[in-house]
Amino acid sequence: QVQLVESGGGLVQAGDSLRLSCAASGRNVRSYAMGWFRQAPGKEREFVGGITWNIGRTYLGDSVKGRFTISRDNAKNTVYLQMTSLKPEDTAVYYCAADPGSVDALKNRGVYWGQGTQVTVSS
Repeated sequence: QVQLVESGGGLVQAGDSLRLSCAASGRNVRSYAMGWFRQAPGKEREFVGGITWNIGRTYLGDSVKGRFTISRDNAKNTVYLQMTSLKPEDTAVYYCAADPGSVDALKNRGVYWGQGTQVTVSS
């Protein structure tokens, strides 16, 4: 069993930056692919980005490339989502997810999920 706890959401203005954190705990969590999804009201869940634990290779969705970065701290079992140049359309609940498989597996299923953290970007 893996537990994921997100933090760092809030209300910001357009153009601001924000960093989300996801603290992971559980057996073998360091071997899991980790990532972030978001869901805005009335919209489908969207893959934001993912990262492998072994070599830290990152993947980002097209809508956030160039603005968001993903990183991880293996010592703390924590994954970060650094968001810059935020836009009102980034407003959503952001969820951390983990999968024992690859980042592709994470994108398609995501076995473990956090409770989500709200990010609101005002214009």
